[in-house]
Amino acid sequence: MSTQATEKRGLFRLIADVPALIVQLFRDELESLKLEITKKVKGVAVGAALLAVAATFAFLMLIMLLIAAVFALAQVVPAWAAALIVAGGLLLVAVVLVLVGLAQFKRGDPGKVAESVKKDVNTIKGIGKRD
Repeated sequence: MSTQATEKRGLFRLIADVPALIVQLFRDELESLKLEITKKVKGVAVGAALLAVAATFAFLMLIMLLIAAVFALAQVVPAWAAALIVAGGLLLVAVVLVLVGLAQFKRGDPGKVAESVKKDVNTIKGIGKRD
């Protein structure tokens, strides 16, 4: 009889410990998630800094290439005309990029995304049906 009482007390004790174990499991998982996110954020920050430095050097290289283009054209036409020709080429590239960018903005329709989110919220609330 004593063994049966011990087994029941052990089982009840285990059942009573389940909520505490679940809470501890969630805490451990959250701590693990925090560490993983911190590690990834640090990696992303270092990567972003390196990309920014690389972009700066690429920009400086582009400026040097433009100066070289002006000097090369200065061999054929006066220096002031060479600078104007290179500046005009840059203006033309900028205008084309602006026009393409505006076309991309007009093509995108953020209203569809907002409408989809509203449908999702209504579906969760039980108000509407999801397609």
